[in-house]
Amino acid sequence: MNRRRFLKTGMAGIAAAALAPYAARAQEGNFGIRIEPYVGYGQETEEGIDVNQWYTGWIPDGRYRIHKVNQEMLDPEYRRQLVNLRHNEQPGTIIIDPSQHFLYSTREANTAIRYGVGTGREGFSWSGEASVGRKAEWPDWHPPKEMRLRQPDLPEMMPGGPDNPLGSRAMYLYQGSRDTLFRIHGTKEPWTIGTNISSGCIRLLNEEIADLYLRTPVGTRVVVM
Repeated sequence: MNRRRFLKTGMAGIAAAALAPYAARAQEGNFGIRIEPYVGYGQETEEGIDVNQWYTGWIPDGRYRIHKVNQEMLDPEYRRQLVNLRHNEQPGTIIIDPSQHFLYSTREANTAIRYGVGTGREGFSWSGEASVGRKAEWPDWHPPKEMRLRQPDLPEMMPGGPDNPLGSRAMYLYQGSRDTLFRIHGTKEPWTIGTNISSGCIRLLNEEIADLYLRTPVGTRVVVM
């Protein structure tokens, strides 16, 4: 067995140990059991990456276009799919499991659309509840002051576009009226899906965040496990 893959069971309702803090509220059917700590399917740098292998074409999207990712380059676990998910949230709620690198957009009848994500690296991960305070297409990026202190070469603002780290869409997470500075956004680095790479934000493929964006109105509840 590949050490990077789940040992699948045929038993619905058995969740990975990482789900324990949330198990009373959300549990995915056939979630699987890990045979050792999971380190992610992708990789965090471009070293050895042939970018051309990762794309199969493009989709027009306003002023720009979204490059379609070659799904064969992704672990099947991280491809968008409809799954069973027992939960007590209102349909439409977003549930994020950073340890498994999954985001769930919940639906009726205990189902959810599951997306693979990249999450916060060590020291930048977080958990809690928030809501989508605003949304933007091809957003500008304003690196937080703390990030610019760590990386002085960063600009104060980068205009939206294909080279922007926020990708094709961004959903800004708020707690009440306060911007948490965490985002759910796209990425131009699809090979990082399944890794702990970000400064706490949740990143999806550009085509996947465009799909989630349409399903997610402002005010949507977000739960980060």
